[in-house]
Amino acid sequence: MGIRRGALPLPRSGSIRARVTLAVAALSVLIVGVIAAGLCLLIRARVETEIFNETRRVASEWIGSMRRGHLPPPTPTARVPLVQLTDSRGRVVLADPVAGERPLSAVRPTSDDRFQDVTECSGDRCVMLTAARVPSLQAMELWRGEPHYVYAGTDQPPAIRGHRLELLVGASGALLAGLWTWTTWRAAGRVLRPITVIRQRMSEITAHDLALRVPQPPGRDEIARLARTANQTLDRLESAVAQQRHFAAVVSHELKSPLTGLRTGLEEALLYPEIDAREAIARSLPVAERLQQIIDELLAFARLRNTPCVSEPVDLGALVRAEVAARGGEVPVHARIEPGLRVLGSRVQLACVITNLLVNAQRHAISKVDVTAEPVGGQALVTVLDDGDGVAEEDRERVFEPFVRLDAARRLDPGGSGLGLALCRAIAVAHKGSLRIEESPRGARFVLTVPLLPAVSPGREAAPDSTVA
Repeated sequence: MGIRRGALPLPRSGSIRARVTLAVAALSVLIVGVIAAGLCLLIRARVETEIFNETRRVASEWIGSMRRGHLPPPTPTARVPLVQLTDSRGRVVLADPVAGERPLSAVRPTSDDRFQDVTECSGDRCVMLTAARVPSLQAMELWRGEPHYVYAGTDQPPAIRGHRLELLVGASGALLAGLWTWTTWRAAGRVLRPITVIRQRMSEITAHDLALRVPQPPGRDEIARLARTANQTLDRLESAVAQQRHFAAVVSHELKSPLTGLRTGLEEALLYPEIDAREAIARSLPVAERLQQIIDELLAFARLRNTPCVSEPVDLGALVRAEVAARGGEVPVHARIEPGLRVLGSRVQLACVITNLLVNAQRHAISKVDVTAEPVGGQALVTVLDDGDGVAEEDRERVFEPFVRLDAARRLDPGGSGLGLALCRAIAVAHKGSLRIEESPRGARFVLTVPLLPAVSPGREAAPDSTVA
């Protein structure tokens, strides 16, 4: 049965240090094994080649000195001490004292292959020798054509006898592989030690104490970058938790006042029978409506953060034009909208942003509100400018925080919740855009940016101005 594709992999060891060391150990054994095998073959071949070259030389020189009527004695050397001559029946004709009277080998080279290199072993002794056949002409002159053979050899060096060479090289290779593995284990432990410290420190961090940070080693390697990234993540986490706690505190404060007022009114109606119930309910309804407004905006804020919006191509220019046309009131709105402002997003959410910006601008304006919508650098740029008192530079970011209401906003809209601009910015960010307040000679200048659809080339011809009183 074949292995199913997509099957779960085999479990691995939980230690990176152990896996790295095991991988290096396997690789080192493989490399050392290949090197050891090649080294053994090279050493053995080199030693045997040198010995057999010397034995051939000694055998050839003795055969070359043989003449009719003259059979010189063997000429052994220090490296080739064994030299002897045998006849066709294997009897020793002439030999040096070291070679003795017993034939060194039973190998009989033919006339076609006069030299043969062999290793003869008897008991614990091995002899490396060259068996050489005396040429036929010399054999005819000296022994009437009877084949004779010269053997020149030496004892096999202990290093290449049996498997001693392989054992020696193998032991050295195993020692080297072990040393390599041990070094890898130590080095991996030293390299991974900062990760262990980071893990231990991370385990000490709790939701109640986010001020701890992991130690950051010097340098710019992967572990240093990991520590920096972990600390940056902890910074963001601490900031997010702090924002949530602040948000919860602000929500509690904002809900406490209307709830207290609602409860007070209801308790008065119960304690004092002379109070008309319908009148008490009528006084409580605005408070309940304010509570409902705050809760609805909180739910919208939460859904926007946790639920991705359904995106569709939206003509932002047409949307701005429709929202401007729907505005009434005493403050007129002047709009200059250019074509080609197709974006990807939620029509309902974008309309909510435009509406909030227009309502806010009309509330703070003195005589007019100017709205422009144009493509700039791949972005749809919507600007809402009023001619009111404007927003101080130090408050231009605060106004986008939940429940932050400046004094002017509280005076002009006592029933507001302080979530409108925060919700608008969250919608802009969810659409990969931005919402900010820019410098202007007078009044507040709100700038909304949303990325244009890539397939649409933005036009530059301005549409006629439209004014809504």
